[in-house]
Amino acid sequence: MKRIKRTATAVALTASALLVGACSSGVAPATTQNAADDKPIVNKENWPEKVPTSGLTKNLSLPLEAYMASYEDQVTIEQAASDLQQSCMKDYGIDLTLPKAGANPPPSDNDANIERRYGISDRAEAEKYGYELPPALREHTEQAMRDLSGVEVEVLTGHTKPEAPTAAKGGQPVAAPAQGVKPARADYNGKALKPGGCIGWSKDRLGVKNADPVVVAQLAGDSLTESMKDEKVVKATAAWSSCMAGKGHAGLADPYKAMDQGVTADGEPTKESIALAVDDIDCKEQTGLVKIWFAVESAIQNRQIADDRSQLTAIKQQHGTEVAAARKQMAASAR
Repeated sequence: MKRIKRTATAVALTASALLVGACSSGVAPATTQNAADDKPIVNKENWPEKVPTSGLTKNLSLPLEAYMASYEDQVTIEQAASDLQQSCMKDYGIDLTLPKAGANPPPSDNDANIERRYGISDRAEAEKYGYELPPALREHTEQAMRDLSGVEVEVLTGHTKPEAPTAAKGGQPVAAPAQGVKPARADYNGKALKPGGCIGWSKDRLGVKNADPVVVAQLAGDSLTESMKDEKVVKATAAWSSCMAGKGHAGLADPYKAMDQGVTADGEPTKESIALAVDDIDCKEQTGLVKIWFAVESAIQNRQIADDRSQLTAIKQQHGTEVAAARKQMAASAR
Protein backbone atom coordinates (compact mmCIF):
# COMPACT_ATOMS: atom_id res chain seq x y z
CA MET A 1 0.00 0.00 0.00
CA LYS A 2 2.95 2.30 0.36
CA ARG A 3 3.83 4.66 -2.40
CA ILE A 4 5.86 7.83 -2.52
CA LYS A 5 3.67 10.90 -2.22
CA ARG A 6 4.73 13.74 -4.46
CA THR A 7 3.23 17.20 -4.12
CA ALA A 8 3.73 20.47 -5.90
CA THR A 9 5.74 21.87 -3.01
CA ALA A 10 7.91 18.78 -2.71
CA VAL A 11 8.40 18.68 -6.46
CA ALA A 12 9.63 22.25 -6.55
CA LEU A 13 12.21 21.33 -3.94
CA THR A 14 13.54 18.32 -5.82
CA ALA A 15 16.80 20.00 -6.67
CA SER A 16 17.48 20.77 -3.04
CA ALA A 17 17.26 17.08 -2.22
CA LEU A 18 19.74 16.35 -4.98
CA LEU A 19 22.32 18.47 -3.22
CA VAL A 20 22.59 16.06 -0.34
CA GLY A 21 22.89 12.99 -2.49
CA ALA A 22 19.26 11.90 -2.84
CA CYS A 23 18.89 11.76 -6.59
CA SER A 24 15.40 12.57 -7.83
CA SER A 25 13.45 10.42 -10.25
CA GLY A 26 13.41 12.97 -13.00
CA VAL A 27 13.09 12.62 -16.72
CA ALA A 28 13.55 13.97 -20.11
CA PRO A 29 11.35 14.33 -23.15
CA ALA A 30 10.28 11.06 -24.71
CA THR A 31 12.95 11.48 -27.39
CA THR A 32 15.83 11.68 -24.95
CA GLN A 33 17.88 8.51 -24.67
CA ASN A 34 19.44 6.90 -21.64
CA ALA A 35 23.12 6.85 -22.50
CA ALA A 36 23.66 3.75 -20.38
CA ASP A 37 21.33 1.42 -22.28
CA ASP A 38 20.13 3.47 -25.28
CA LYS A 39 16.53 3.36 -24.06
CA PRO A 40 14.25 6.40 -23.85
CA ILE A 41 14.63 8.07 -20.46
CA VAL A 42 10.93 8.87 -20.43
CA ASN A 43 8.46 6.38 -21.78
CA LYS A 44 4.93 7.64 -21.31
CA GLU A 45 3.62 4.21 -22.20
CA ASN A 46 4.71 3.16 -18.72
CA TRP A 47 2.84 6.00 -17.03
CA PRO A 48 -0.16 4.85 -15.00
CA GLU A 49 -3.67 5.21 -16.37
CA LYS A 50 -5.75 7.94 -14.74
CA VAL A 51 -8.45 5.32 -14.18
CA PRO A 52 -7.76 1.56 -14.39
CA THR A 53 -8.69 0.05 -17.75
CA SER A 54 -8.56 -3.59 -16.71
CA GLY A 55 -9.01 -5.88 -13.73
CA LEU A 56 -11.48 -5.74 -10.86
CA THR A 57 -10.95 -1.99 -10.42
CA LYS A 58 -11.64 -1.20 -14.08
CA ASN A 59 -13.30 2.23 -14.38
CA LEU A 60 -13.31 2.68 -10.59
CA SER A 61 -12.35 6.04 -9.09
CA LEU A 62 -12.85 6.99 -5.45
CA PRO A 63 -14.46 10.37 -4.67
CA LEU A 64 -11.31 11.79 -3.06
CA GLU A 65 -9.31 11.14 -6.22
CA ALA A 66 -10.91 14.27 -7.65
CA TYR A 67 -8.80 16.23 -5.16
CA MET A 68 -5.53 14.36 -5.74
CA ALA A 69 -2.82 15.39 -8.16
CA SER A 70 -2.47 13.06 -11.12
CA TYR A 71 0.97 11.76 -12.02
CA GLU A 72 0.93 13.70 -15.28
CA ASP A 73 0.22 16.94 -13.42
CA GLN A 74 2.96 16.20 -10.89
CA VAL A 75 5.44 15.65 -13.72
CA THR A 76 4.33 18.85 -15.42
CA ILE A 77 4.91 20.91 -12.28
CA GLU A 78 8.23 19.25 -11.55
CA GLN A 79 9.53 19.77 -15.07
CA ALA A 80 8.37 23.40 -15.17
CA ALA A 81 10.12 24.06 -11.86
CA SER A 82 13.27 22.38 -13.14
CA ASP A 83 13.24 24.43 -16.35
CA LEU A 84 12.88 27.63 -14.37
CA GLN A 85 15.68 26.68 -11.99
CA GLN A 86 18.05 25.93 -14.86
CA SER A 87 17.17 29.24 -16.55
CA CYS A 88 17.68 31.09 -13.29
CA MET A 89 21.08 29.50 -12.74
CA LYS A 90 22.14 30.43 -16.26
CA ASP A 91 21.40 34.07 -15.47
CA TYR A 92 24.19 33.81 -12.90
CA GLY A 93 26.55 32.24 -15.43
CA ILE A 94 26.04 28.69 -14.15
CA ASP A 95 25.19 25.89 -16.56
CA LEU A 96 23.24 23.24 -14.70
CA THR A 97 21.30 20.29 -16.07
CA LEU A 98 18.77 18.89 -13.61
CA PRO A 99 17.14 15.47 -14.00
CA LYS A 100 13.95 15.66 -16.00
CA ALA A 101 10.60 14.56 -14.65
CA GLY A 102 8.69 11.37 -15.47
CA ALA A 103 11.34 8.69 -15.96
CA ASN A 104 10.37 6.48 -13.05
CA PRO A 105 6.57 6.36 -12.88
CA PRO A 106 4.70 4.86 -9.93
CA PRO A 107 2.26 1.96 -10.41
CA SER A 108 -0.75 4.16 -9.71
CA ASP A 109 -1.80 7.59 -10.95
CA ASN A 110 -2.35 9.09 -7.52
CA ASP A 111 -2.23 8.46 -3.79
CA ALA A 112 -5.38 6.35 -3.80
CA ASN A 113 -3.43 3.49 -5.42
CA ILE A 114 -6.78 2.06 -6.48
CA GLU A 115 -5.24 -0.82 -8.43
CA ARG A 116 -3.86 -2.34 -5.21
CA ARG A 117 -5.89 -0.54 -2.61
CA TYR A 118 -7.83 -3.70 -1.77
CA GLY A 119 -4.99 -6.00 -2.71
CA ILE A 120 -4.08 -6.98 -6.24
CA SER A 121 -6.91 -6.74 -8.74
CA ASP A 122 -5.68 -7.52 -12.27
CA ARG A 123 -5.77 -11.22 -13.14
CA ALA A 124 -3.85 -10.84 -16.40
CA GLU A 125 -0.95 -9.25 -14.52
CA ALA A 126 -1.20 -11.78 -11.70
CA GLU A 127 -0.83 -14.63 -14.20
CA LYS A 128 2.48 -13.12 -15.34
CA TYR A 129 3.93 -11.41 -12.29
CA GLY A 130 2.11 -12.72 -9.23
CA TYR A 131 2.22 -9.95 -6.64
CA GLU A 132 5.16 -8.17 -8.24
CA LEU A 133 4.98 -5.10 -10.45
CA PRO A 134 5.53 -5.45 -14.20
CA PRO A 135 9.25 -5.32 -15.10
CA ALA A 136 8.97 -1.85 -16.63
CA LEU A 137 7.86 -0.46 -13.27
CA ARG A 138 10.59 -2.27 -11.35
CA GLU A 139 13.38 -0.73 -13.39
CA HIS A 140 14.92 2.56 -12.28
CA THR A 141 16.34 5.05 -14.73
CA GLU A 142 19.36 6.84 -13.32
CA GLN A 143 20.15 10.37 -14.39
CA ALA A 144 23.57 11.53 -13.34
CA MET A 145 24.02 15.00 -11.93
CA ARG A 146 27.36 16.57 -11.20
CA ASP A 147 28.27 17.58 -7.69
CA LEU A 148 27.60 21.28 -7.13
CA SER A 149 30.14 23.67 -5.73
CA GLY A 150 29.36 25.65 -2.61
CA VAL A 151 28.47 28.82 -4.47
CA GLU A 152 26.29 26.91 -6.94
CA VAL A 153 24.32 25.47 -4.04
CA GLU A 154 23.86 28.95 -2.62
CA VAL A 155 22.55 30.35 -5.89
CA LEU A 156 20.21 27.41 -6.35
CA THR A 157 18.85 27.10 -2.81
CA GLY A 158 19.46 30.38 -1.04
CA HIS A 159 21.55 28.66 1.64
CA THR A 160 25.02 27.20 1.98
CA LYS A 161 25.88 23.66 1.05
CA PRO A 162 24.95 21.20 3.80
CA GLU A 163 27.79 19.63 5.70
CA ALA A 164 28.67 16.07 4.79
CA PRO A 165 27.08 13.54 7.17
CA THR A 166 29.30 12.57 10.04
CA ALA A 167 29.75 8.98 11.09
CA ALA A 168 28.76 7.74 14.53
CA LYS A 169 29.75 4.50 16.16
CA GLY A 170 29.19 1.68 13.75
CA GLY A 171 29.98 3.91 10.78
CA GLN A 172 26.42 5.09 10.14
CA PRO A 173 25.97 8.74 9.09
CA VAL A 174 24.09 10.78 11.67
CA ALA A 175 24.05 14.34 10.36
CA ALA A 176 20.74 15.67 9.13
CA PRO A 177 20.73 16.77 5.46
CA ALA A 178 20.48 20.46 6.40
CA GLN A 179 23.08 20.39 9.18
CA GLY A 180 25.39 23.38 9.16
CA VAL A 181 23.30 25.30 6.63
CA LYS A 182 23.52 29.09 6.73
CA PRO A 183 21.98 31.86 4.64
CA ALA A 184 23.60 32.30 1.24
CA ARG A 185 25.79 35.22 0.26
CA ALA A 186 24.00 38.35 -0.91
CA ASP A 187 25.11 38.28 -4.55
CA TYR A 188 27.09 36.39 -7.16
CA ASN A 189 28.56 37.57 -10.46
CA GLY A 190 27.24 41.04 -9.75
CA LYS A 191 23.64 39.91 -9.30
CA ALA A 192 21.71 39.71 -6.06
CA LEU A 193 20.65 36.21 -5.09
CA LYS A 194 16.94 35.56 -5.06
CA PRO A 195 15.13 34.86 -1.77
CA GLY A 196 15.16 31.10 -1.44
CA GLY A 197 17.55 30.89 -4.36
CA CYS A 198 16.49 29.76 -7.81
CA ILE A 199 14.32 27.09 -6.22
CA GLY A 200 12.37 29.68 -4.24
CA TRP A 201 12.08 31.83 -7.33
CA SER A 202 10.69 28.92 -9.36
CA LYS A 203 8.09 28.24 -6.68
CA ASP A 204 7.00 31.88 -6.76
CA ARG A 205 6.73 31.86 -10.55
CA LEU A 206 4.52 28.78 -10.49
CA GLY A 207 2.45 29.97 -7.55
CA VAL A 208 3.39 26.97 -5.43
CA LYS A 209 2.10 27.34 -1.88
CA ASN A 210 3.47 25.72 1.24
CA ALA A 211 0.08 24.42 2.28
CA ASP A 212 -0.23 21.08 4.06
CA PRO A 213 0.40 18.67 1.16
CA VAL A 214 -1.01 15.54 2.77
CA VAL A 215 -4.55 16.51 3.76
CA VAL A 216 -6.23 14.48 1.01
CA ALA A 217 -3.93 11.50 1.48
CA GLN A 218 -4.67 11.51 5.20
CA LEU A 219 -8.40 11.55 4.56
CA ALA A 220 -7.99 8.66 2.12
CA GLY A 221 -6.03 6.73 4.72
CA ASP A 222 -8.76 7.35 7.28
CA SER A 223 -11.47 6.21 4.87
CA LEU A 224 -9.65 2.97 4.14
CA THR A 225 -9.16 2.24 7.85
CA GLU A 226 -12.81 2.98 8.59
CA SER A 227 -14.04 0.90 5.65
CA MET A 228 -12.17 -2.17 6.91
CA LYS A 229 -14.34 -2.11 10.04
CA ASP A 230 -17.63 -1.89 8.16
CA GLU A 231 -19.90 -4.89 8.59
CA LYS A 232 -20.31 -5.42 4.83
CA VAL A 233 -16.55 -5.38 4.25
CA VAL A 234 -15.87 -7.62 7.24
CA LYS A 235 -18.40 -10.15 5.95
CA ALA A 236 -17.05 -10.03 2.39
CA THR A 237 -13.46 -10.34 3.63
CA ALA A 238 -14.40 -13.39 5.67
CA ALA A 239 -16.00 -14.92 2.59
CA TRP A 240 -12.83 -14.22 0.61
CA SER A 241 -10.72 -15.82 3.37
CA SER A 242 -12.95 -18.90 3.32
CA CYS A 243 -12.67 -19.09 -0.46
CA MET A 244 -8.88 -18.91 -0.22
CA ALA A 245 -8.82 -21.64 2.40
CA GLY A 246 -10.85 -23.81 0.05
CA LYS A 247 -8.13 -23.35 -2.56
CA GLY A 248 -5.44 -24.48 -0.11
CA HIS A 249 -4.44 -21.08 1.30
CA ALA A 250 -5.54 -21.29 4.92
CA GLY A 251 -4.92 -18.62 7.55
CA LEU A 252 -5.19 -15.53 5.32
CA ALA A 253 -7.33 -13.03 7.19
CA ASP A 254 -7.43 -10.42 4.41
CA PRO A 255 -5.93 -9.62 0.98
CA TYR A 256 -3.03 -7.74 2.56
CA LYS A 257 -1.91 -10.95 4.27
CA ALA A 258 -1.96 -12.64 0.89
CA MET A 259 0.22 -9.86 -0.54
CA ASP A 260 2.65 -10.20 2.35
CA GLN A 261 2.89 -13.92 1.68
CA GLY A 262 3.06 -13.63 -2.09
CA VAL A 263 5.72 -10.93 -2.46
CA THR A 264 9.09 -12.56 -3.07
CA ALA A 265 12.43 -11.54 -1.58
CA ASP A 266 14.09 -10.90 -4.95
CA GLY A 267 11.07 -9.38 -6.67
CA GLU A 268 10.79 -12.25 -9.12
CA PRO A 269 7.51 -14.20 -9.15
CA THR A 270 7.50 -17.93 -8.46
CA LYS A 271 4.99 -20.57 -9.53
CA GLU A 272 3.67 -20.57 -5.97
CA SER A 273 3.29 -16.80 -5.76
CA ILE A 274 1.56 -16.67 -9.14
CA ALA A 275 -0.86 -19.43 -8.12
CA LEU A 276 -1.62 -17.60 -4.88
CA ALA A 277 -2.17 -14.32 -6.74
CA VAL A 278 -4.53 -15.85 -9.28
CA ASP A 279 -6.56 -17.58 -6.55
CA ASP A 280 -6.61 -14.31 -4.60
CA ILE A 281 -8.21 -12.44 -7.49
CA ASP A 282 -10.58 -15.27 -8.35
CA CYS A 283 -11.83 -15.30 -4.76
CA LYS A 284 -12.26 -11.51 -4.85
CA GLU A 285 -14.38 -11.84 -7.96
CA GLN A 286 -16.36 -14.78 -6.56
CA THR A 287 -17.20 -12.95 -3.32
CA GLY A 288 -17.59 -9.48 -4.83
CA LEU A 289 -15.09 -8.17 -2.26
CA VAL A 290 -13.66 -5.33 -4.34
CA LYS A 291 -17.08 -4.02 -5.41
CA ILE A 292 -18.40 -4.16 -1.86
CA TRP A 293 -15.30 -2.56 -0.36
CA PHE A 294 -15.20 0.17 -3.00
CA ALA A 295 -18.87 1.03 -2.45
CA VAL A 296 -18.43 1.24 1.32
CA GLU A 297 -15.33 3.40 1.09
CA SER A 298 -16.90 5.65 -1.54
CA ALA A 299 -19.76 6.39 0.85
CA ILE A 300 -17.26 7.22 3.61
CA GLN A 301 -15.31 9.53 1.32
CA ASN A 302 -18.44 11.32 0.15
CA ARG A 303 -19.18 12.04 3.79
CA GLN A 304 -15.62 13.28 4.32
CA ILE A 305 -15.93 15.59 1.34
CA ALA A 306 -19.22 16.99 2.62
CA ASP A 307 -17.64 17.62 6.03
CA ASP A 308 -14.51 19.31 4.66
CA ARG A 309 -15.64 20.68 1.32
CA SER A 310 -14.20 24.18 1.72
CA GLN A 311 -10.67 22.99 2.46
CA LEU A 312 -10.75 20.34 -0.26
CA THR A 313 -12.09 22.84 -2.79
CA ALA A 314 -9.27 25.23 -1.91
CA ILE A 315 -6.71 22.45 -2.37
CA LYS A 316 -8.16 21.55 -5.75
CA GLN A 317 -8.22 25.18 -6.88
CA GLN A 318 -4.63 25.74 -5.75
CA HIS A 319 -3.50 22.65 -7.58
CA GLY A 320 -5.29 23.85 -10.72
CA THR A 321 -3.50 27.19 -10.46
CA GLU A 322 -0.12 25.49 -10.17
CA VAL A 323 -0.74 23.14 -13.08
CA ALA A 324 -1.96 25.99 -15.32
CA ALA A 325 1.14 28.02 -14.51
CA ALA A 326 3.37 25.00 -15.13
CA ARG A 327 1.78 24.31 -18.51
CA LYS A 328 2.18 27.93 -19.50
CA GLN A 329 5.83 27.80 -18.48
CA MET A 330 6.40 24.56 -20.39
CA ALA A 331 4.84 26.09 -23.51
CA ALA A 332 7.08 29.14 -23.19
CA SER A 333 10.16 26.96 -22.77
CA ALA A 334 9.26 24.99 -25.90
CA ARG A 335 9.20 28.11 -28.06
